[in-house]
Amino acid sequence: MGRSGASRPGSWNGVRPCCCRACFRLRGATLTDESSVTEPVTDQMPARGWRNVFPPAQWLGAYQPRWLVKDATAGVTLAAYGIPVSLAYALLAGLPPQYGIYGYLVGGLFYALFGSSRQLAIGPTSAISMLVGVTVAAMANGDPARWASIAALTAVVIAGMCLVAWLLRLSSLVNFISETILLGFKAGAALTIAMTQLPKLFGVKGGGESFFERIAVLGGQLGQTNLVVLGFGLVCIALLLLGEKYLPGRPVALFVVIASIVVLSVTPLAGSGFKLVGAVPQGLPEFRLPGLRIRDVDGVIPLAFACLLLAYVESVSAARALAQAHGYEIDARQELLALGAANLAAGLFQAYPVAGGLSQSSVNDKAGAKTPLALVFASIAIGLCLMFLTGLLANLPNVVLAAIVLVAVKGLVDIGELRHVWRVSHFEFAISMVAFAAVLMLGILNGVIVAVIVSMLLIIRRAAHPHVAVLGRIPGTRIFSDIERHAENEPIAHVLTVRVEASLLYFNVEHVRETVWRRIRTASEPVELVICDLSASPVVDLAGARMLKVLHDALLAGGTAMKVVAAHAGVRDMLRAEGLEDRFGHIGRRGSVADLVDEFQSQGNIADGPDVAPHAAT
Repeated sequence: MGRSGASRPGSWNGVRPCCCRACFRLRGATLTDESSVTEPVTDQMPARGWRNVFPPAQWLGAYQPRWLVKDATAGVTLAAYGIPVSLAYALLAGLPPQYGIYGYLVGGLFYALFGSSRQLAIGPTSAISMLVGVTVAAMANGDPARWASIAALTAVVIAGMCLVAWLLRLSSLVNFISETILLGFKAGAALTIAMTQLPKLFGVKGGGESFFERIAVLGGQLGQTNLVVLGFGLVCIALLLLGEKYLPGRPVALFVVIASIVVLSVTPLAGSGFKLVGAVPQGLPEFRLPGLRIRDVDGVIPLAFACLLLAYVESVSAARALAQAHGYEIDARQELLALGAANLAAGLFQAYPVAGGLSQSSVNDKAGAKTPLALVFASIAIGLCLMFLTGLLANLPNVVLAAIVLVAVKGLVDIGELRHVWRVSHFEFAISMVAFAAVLMLGILNGVIVAVIVSMLLIIRRAAHPHVAVLGRIPGTRIFSDIERHAENEPIAHVLTVRVEASLLYFNVEHVRETVWRRIRTASEPVELVICDLSASPVVDLAGARMLKVLHDALLAGGTAMKVVAAHAGVRDMLRAEGLEDRFGHIGRRGSVADLVDEFQSQGNIADGPDVAPHAAT
């Protein structure tokens, strides 16, 4: 964060009070346009004192009475959106529908106590629901009670992982997962989820374990399609898509659910082969510790890790987007604690893993949410529905929930961004397709693992093979830049100037050394001086310093001099400690490539002159 320090009066969790008149008054300022001040989103926030761990202690003090109506409206709207979606996602997870509602009920409530985002909404998501469904199925052996217990246990384990990550300040680790890989992963997850819902849309049984098995089974059952169910489902999809386009942020799914219940209740369509949700238990969920069996641990730990990865990436991405739009900052580390609290509550109140999703958060935002109090109102509305209205859901057809899921996962496939990646970098696109194929062929859980492994391999590959630029002089100046990017640059006769565009560390020194030797061997004329520009190498470790020493000695034995220039302060200290000043001459903070070239051209071969760079204070 560009500006670090303690939280200021009127701030919320270290957030600059940029869109709150009350906060501005606390600072002796006034604000005429609530959206006129914006600040960049950052992961690094002040984290001192209990008020930063418990954000309501700050934002409640600056709460405006006029926000109450907006938060209440947003909460009711979010509940209206979340109830039908959570029903659909619960079935996707292989659980009774009420478990999805429980996730919305308690997840948002506990996130509001610790979250740094003002508009993020917490609940089940499509990818996590699918991940839980396909993974727990193999562990539960068809026992519904075990299925629910393992799903709840997974949420509790996620909470523990979040707490450990929060204590160890591991929030930045999520940045190591490439956005390109996530792009392919989400597209693969969307198709995988869609294939689980298409049989419900066609009114057939479906089956199969993998994506391609499901395609084969569905293809063989198309002759048994229930045209009434299919037509009903297509109408629901059309209504949802129209609502998404013309009524953004409105709970269109709730209207579709209510309309479908009414239609099946008052018409003879109910006898046309529709499968119904059936009775949903009335009342609030009980506090219950999920059962733990030792043999479940091997399956729950990787499932929890994969869910945590998806939940945190999705939550922070959505929170950042909303914070950017409203001109405030989130605390990525605090989001770990908030996500852990939400999942702990979910696991202890019979739900399954929850996360912050962009879809539900957009609904909350567009409905006017000002603070996390909107989530409290949403929980109140959902709680009232659980106590008094669950009986109305008995006649809800499963095909409607399938339609809701199919429309929801459409947003996971970003065709425009895939095209952009293809235009910008075929290599990045290929990496995205690796993640895409991994999900389709190996499943969502293994797809997450492959995505993580590929991301790590890419990081290692890039770190181990940094670009080593050959520099040439810009005509008419004393400035040197990459001659491969600027063909008009002038090479200096008998001089090879290289710039390592990364830190010199133990895992890349061999690549740098081999690259320098290759450049020397392929030079058009004998090289008498090698200049190593270290301006782009902020760190040189012991292995890097020793590589420079060995390279210098080998070059000198062949009659070629080697000099270093533009080293950072810490790098100069390392080179001196390794005794390289005796070889390279004075290693100061002044001097440039142009100075060394001038010295070489005025003196000839300078292999015997130890002190080429001008003496200067370090």
